[in-house]
Amino acid sequence: MRIESDGSSAKKVKVASLCFMGLSHIIYLKQYVKGALFAALEVLFLAFLPVTCRKIFGLITLGEPQPDIPVKLRNNSMFMLIDGILILSIVALFIAAYVISVRSAKKSYEEYCRTKRFVSQKSSLAEVGNKAFPITGLAPCVVMLLVFVVVPLLFSVAVAFTNYSAPNNIPPKNTVDWVGFQNFKALLFGGTNWSAGFARVAIWTFVWAVASTFTCYFGGLLVAVHLNESGIKLAPVFRFIFILPYAVPAVITMILWRHMLNGTFGIVNRTLVALGILESGNAIPWLGDATLAKIMCIVINLWAGFGYFMMLSMGTMTAISKDLYEAAKIDGANGSQILRHITMPLVLYQTMPLIIMSFTHNINNFGIIFFLTGGSPTVADSTTTMAGGTDILVTWIYKLTITMLRYNYASVIAVLIFVVLAPFAIYQFRNTKAYKEGEV
Repeated sequence: MRIESDGSSAKKVKVASLCFMGLSHIIYLKQYVKGALFAALEVLFLAFLPVTCRKIFGLITLGEPQPDIPVKLRNNSMFMLIDGILILSIVALFIAAYVISVRSAKKSYEEYCRTKRFVSQKSSLAEVGNKAFPITGLAPCVVMLLVFVVVPLLFSVAVAFTNYSAPNNIPPKNTVDWVGFQNFKALLFGGTNWSAGFARVAIWTFVWAVASTFTCYFGGLLVAVHLNESGIKLAPVFRFIFILPYAVPAVITMILWRHMLNGTFGIVNRTLVALGILESGNAIPWLGDATLAKIMCIVINLWAGFGYFMMLSMGTMTAISKDLYEAAKIDGANGSQILRHITMPLVLYQTMPLIIMSFTHNINNFGIIFFLTGGSPTVADSTTTMAGGTDILVTWIYKLTITMLRYNYASVIAVLIFVVLAPFAIYQFRNTKAYKEGEV
């Protein structure tokens, strides 16, 4: 079929490309190979359309109760949810391919109007070959990204909008239903033990992240400044000793501290009693009182983490020009003024992104809390929520999923954590050198 080269056939080309992938390439633009590939893609999609519709319908309903058949043969809502999300991802890829085909037809027609001749078959084949190579090379990465990253993330978010929890909605014995924002309302505005527990844990998580980040950072910075400027001959030995708590696996050191701080049998209390500082019947409940246990979590985290920032600060300080220090001393600046006006600003400038990264890490610092206190001690709402006095959000998620099987509430908390941490991650990425220089 003939098209005009004055641009008047643009609508005709667009309508044909919208009706079927590759149709404009075949009947108007004489690009038979490219059109056949686009058309084959749509034919393949249409062949699996019944399966696609069935999976999407299963995603919408999440199955129907089937009490009269064996459990193994009943609809599994979670499988249907995963299959539906995967199918929707494939549909999204197909839509993207459809858009590419329409744009390709438009671009080819514009080229035809400009040159007044169709692209030769040889040139068309060369273009297809050149574009097929990167697509073929990237296809496995795209598939893996889709299956192992996108689908699990969407699944985790979707669970927050269901009633997937024990005892009445655990597949395959029972089905799961969509409940909208009901879980978010129950946790945030429910006015129950759940909302009170969430508020308490969320506030402590923020306090924990801020306190643990800044104590470790400024503790490491002070030690680094002292070792760097005091002229101690054994400075390398002290650096090696101070980095050991960070180098040893946290699971080992936290369990050891947990036993050492035991209120009854711990070596700390036994030592204080032996020194006469404490009476034998007045042992300090280091991890038995909620407030004291939180303080100990911050202190033990400082012991374990300041070595990292010490090494980081020392590495940054070695890059500061000695001429700055000499000029400051000539101008009459003392040690504290040099630290405040030269060392601190330059070190903070270099390490600020790492402080932000450390803050986001501490919000999800599962190991310190779980292995040191296990979330204990219990508080008023712990009977209902299982959230202990030192639990942070990530350790509470562990209890909700492993012990209580409250996957819906755990998913809500995970979504809220993502909403809070995403801006920090974006800020961290935007301040990388590669992003600023346009290398990504």
